[in-house]
Amino acid sequence: MDKIVIRSPAKINLGLNVVKKRNDGYHDIETIFLPLQLSDIITFEKADKTLFNSTSDVLNKSEDNLIIKAKRLLEKKTGKEFHLNIFVEKNIPIGGGLGGGSSNAATTLKAINKLFKFELNNISLFECALTLGSDVPYFLNPVPSYAESRGEILFPMNIEISYPILVVNPGINISTNRAFSMIKPTLPENSLRQLTDSSSLDFEQMKSFIRNDFEPVVFKEYPRIKEIKEKFYEMDAQFALMSGTGSSVYGIYTNLQKAYWAEEYFKQNNFTYLNNPFTKGSIT
Repeated sequence: MDKIVIRSPAKINLGLNVVKKRNDGYHDIETIFLPLQLSDIITFEKADKTLFNSTSDVLNKSEDNLIIKAKRLLEKKTGKEFHLNIFVEKNIPIGGGLGGGSSNAATTLKAINKLFKFELNNISLFECALTLGSDVPYFLNPVPSYAESRGEILFPMNIEISYPILVVNPGINISTNRAFSMIKPTLPENSLRQLTDSSSLDFEQMKSFIRNDFEPVVFKEYPRIKEIKEKFYEMDAQFALMSGTGSSVYGIYTNLQKAYWAEEYFKQNNFTYLNNPFTKGSIT
């Protein structure tokens, strides 16, 4: 095998609580990761020298993106130098709270391990993933999961949202490090762990205690993101929340016609529409 073409999926966060600042400089969090159909497409092909290209100008200008970091980490881990022609069809917005960079890193670890037959086991891949970022381990097996500690302690959940989900991005790149620097950790009144035994979700229950702790600080600095969430509710979304540290916001609808109206509004007002609201089971 000389070539692999692989999907690198996005995620949204069903709630995000920042619990405390750790001694190692990271934060303890709790969240529920849910994968999306929205994905980057990455091509890895063996080559005589390493070349990196992407449809994203931001990635093309970066010589130290997470894909290249993952490649270098595997070279160090295996003690073997190798070369690849890498091409990324970038569909997940950068700095959008959808985990695109982390997903790309995890996808790179898995693809290179398979392409060069390194036979690194799951524990080794997990260790590499955590070195690259707190939520990179999730994308090694991106299924609905409750996460705690830095986000690397994962508990798969048997949960499904079969309603249409619309994801909207205002084109704002938010630094994860900066977002964490602005937040004050607090113990949540209601732990998301309560949802781990649920196979379905009640929207009123969700509204009552699911929060994203980053919303207040991000909304203050970027009012346009707050406007998206408010507009979702104005247009009868059953639930809406900012994903991760921002800037993407998602809305869940039970009525396809209302989802269509919302889609048209966001398109006409220069927001980037990301997820097909008419595909039931957008999250499974």
